[in-house]
Amino acid sequence: MRVRIHRGAHEIGGSCVEVEAAGCRLVLDVGRPLSSPRDASVPLPDVAGFGGGDPSLAGVVISHAHQDHWGLVDQVAAGVPIYLGAATRRILAEAGFWSSGIDIDAAGVLVHRTPLDIGPFRVTPFLNDHSAFDAYSLLVEAEGKRLFYTGDIRGHGRKGAIFEELLRKPPAGVDVMLMEGTNIRPGHEPPAPETPEPVATETDVEVACAATFRDTDGLVLVVSSAQNIDRLVTLYRATLQADRDFVMDLYIAGVARATGSANIPQPGPDWPRIHVYVPLWQRRRVKDAGAFHRVDEIKPYRLYEEGLAADPARFVVSFTLSDGPRLAAAGALAGARAVWSLWTGYLGEPRGQQLQRFLDGAGIPLVVHHTSGHASIADLQRLAAAVAPRRIVPIHSLGGHRYADLFDRVDPQPDGAWWAV
Repeated sequence: MRVRIHRGAHEIGGSCVEVEAAGCRLVLDVGRPLSSPRDASVPLPDVAGFGGGDPSLAGVVISHAHQDHWGLVDQVAAGVPIYLGAATRRILAEAGFWSSGIDIDAAGVLVHRTPLDIGPFRVTPFLNDHSAFDAYSLLVEAEGKRLFYTGDIRGHGRKGAIFEELLRKPPAGVDVMLMEGTNIRPGHEPPAPETPEPVATETDVEVACAATFRDTDGLVLVVSSAQNIDRLVTLYRATLQADRDFVMDLYIAGVARATGSANIPQPGPDWPRIHVYVPLWQRRRVKDAGAFHRVDEIKPYRLYEEGLAADPARFVVSFTLSDGPRLAAAGALAGARAVWSLWTGYLGEPRGQQLQRFLDGAGIPLVVHHTSGHASIADLQRLAAAVAPRRIVPIHSLGGHRYADLFDRVDPQPDGAWWAV
């Protein structure tokens, strides 16, 4: 078995790994680089068969629904088999209506710890604790070799138990672990073993949000990712602790339903404290597409600006800047507070700066309650000890040069070069 990292050896995102065995090849993820501007054209990695007509390309496996892992797959020829989780497929299709997504005709679906044979490769998915719902690590076996690709992983989310299960029952006999290291930062000294870096858990975020919600006199405006289902659960639980109702937008409601899980907060008779507010940009999207069934489905649970203004202290609402003026005009923002529940780096980007200017102008304070979707160094060390691979190859990190200070048997590999497992 041979491996070539096309992208990801020295950056976070844009992940794409090609595996070769027995004259066939399998690709793990086809991500769009995070560094690429939103509207920039990004070419596919140089993988034979991405344009079609090459039977030696057995397929592409998508680990999860974040764009830096799937975002170029729409350029892959239609005849190339694509494999992904069933919920991931539904979420990407729903996201495609609102923003960036794709409707994939899957050749097969990933199921936790259930082997899937793709040509000469046996692929066993391992469900992950990650900020994306239905995310997987992938064990790839061929020619007597075993490659374990962590994908994006953590141990401090709402599915921390699944990470602990992986530590208790890891894949055996792993030759190489391609291990993500998003939180291994360049230029930082490794923490001493007795003082591991602190990491907030989703439960910590829940507790902090509940306190903020209780301490706010008026409406709470929450800015978060529509696809971060862990955070949706966290926000909903915090809302109930503060004796409020949660108001999601139509995009979040669609993604929640796309998970296929009745345990995820979503509009319906089983969730009496869930409501839906449809921001202006979503109203326009529905109208332009003629997709009026989307608003018809949530009609019993829908709130308008006037409903939020009538009792603002009752609600926590998912917020988009485009509706700030409408909420202000309705009188819904007196005594309001905003919660930023995303990576703080986004606040420095133009949209984040525009949001802060609006909030400052309206006299609305902003607080940050967030935690990373990626593993801490301490949890990566636990993972490395449990899997005990013969080699660890860095991926999805800006700090690959620091791995040798933190883990044993590290073997860095560059983008673009073939190497043997």
